[in-house]
Amino acid sequence: MRIVAVLLGIAIAYPLQAQETGTADRMSARVPTITATGHGEARITPDRATLSIGVQTKAATAAQASAENAQKQRAVVDALKSLGITDQQISTVEYSVYPESAPVNNTERTPRIIGYTVSNTVRVDVEKIDRLGAIIDAALGHGANAINSLDFSSSNEDDARRAALAIAVQRARGDAEAMARGAGGRLGDLIELTSQSGAQPIAFRARMSLAAGESTPISPGSETVAVEVSGVWRYTP
Repeated sequence: MRIVAVLLGIAIAYPLQAQETGTADRMSARVPTITATGHGEARITPDRATLSIGVQTKAATAAQASAENAQKQRAVVDALKSLGITDQQISTVEYSVYPESAPVNNTERTPRIIGYTVSNTVRVDVEKIDRLGAIIDAALGHGANAINSLDFSSSNEDDARRAALAIAVQRARGDAEAMARGAGGRLGDLIELTSQSGAQPIAFRARMSLAAGESTPISPGSETVAVEVSGVWRYTP
């Protein structure tokens, strides 16, 4: 009985010793680090546009309203093509036919249809932004009566974002070096570098209300691409 008790005591002691040794190893493996974040920005100018052009017609019957609408929209599309817009740059995004009813009074229990409205909207992708004013004027001059939206974009978005990233990394490293000197040491090797995830595409938006016969000036302006980065460096005392 005495021998068994001694063996049990030895079996229990060894795991405790191994655990203490592993903790010491982990403590000695830790190295001091410095973490810093950086913000970077770059200006970007749009060179593309997406334009929403609508034609709305009204008539006593749905067939009449649809026929008139088709005639006007065809004239609009032909005018756009004469300015260099291709079929691939024009797409129908909305077409609707709905009745219009007269207000219900005391003598009428059910709505009375007095006409029909047809709406046809096309999206136009403009690759030469300097032609945008002429495109709008041509559409309004050939039957379009609605400019629903105007969205600007840039084909250089990736270049601007990468330039902003480079600036952000430089600022993060500069702050990390300043912290290292302030602590009496120097900055070591880079351990980890991450950028902010989930960034959305840059969009230049404008709602427009235009009148036919007037010159249409377009000023897309510019936007700022902003990014954030976070870096971790070794600290050498």
